[in-house]
Amino acid sequence: MRNILGANDDIAAQNRKVFAEHGVIVMNLMGSPGSGKTTLLEQTLARFADKIKIVVIEGDLFTAKDAERIEKSGVDVIQINTAGGCHLDAPMIQKVCASLDLDALDLIIVENVGNLVCPAEFDLGENFKAVVLSITEGDDKPLKYPLIFKESEAVLLNKVDLLPFTNFNLESARNDLTTLHPTIKIFETSCTTGAGLETWCAWLLKKLEAR
Repeated sequence: MRNILGANDDIAAQNRKVFAEHGVIVMNLMGSPGSGKTTLLEQTLARFADKIKIVVIEGDLFTAKDAERIEKSGVDVIQINTAGGCHLDAPMIQKVCASLDLDALDLIIVENVGNLVCPAEFDLGENFKAVVLSITEGDDKPLKYPLIFKESEAVLLNKVDLLPFTNFNLESARNDLTTLHPTIKIFETSCTTGAGLETWCAWLLKKLEAR
């Protein structure tokens, strides 16, 4: 495992250097299957369509269903199928980015394979990670899967419109998240009502401006 991660980290460092040289920001977006990552991404892209140049890299075990959805937003998208692999890795990102004109880009969003475990362990060379946690998954997930929340700069508590229909304890989740990562940025979002999306997009835009 150390050898695998070590080799991956070497290429991730190369990726990070290339991205920095070209002035492009890379976000690694993670979360469980069904947490709402792709819908959140659609909503985010709709708000950035005329402001910045974005490419999306879609990671999935099989099919291009999510990539087809993102393509409808007018943003260029590259599909990576892992054929059973539970995460993307740095060599995969290096390979697809070799074909991109990085100087023409502001932001690359990598939607990782749906999983709360493996994606957090593999550095892609990204500038930062963000994780989507759906209200329907339960408030116990931060402590059950701590690494992904420790590694992420932001967490989106998604589908908050469903709070009245669940036993999700928002205060408990917030406490657990800040215990694991005291400076983590927490957004409460709903892609159905639009709640929290403007705040999330404003934060993301500041990340781009800070480069």
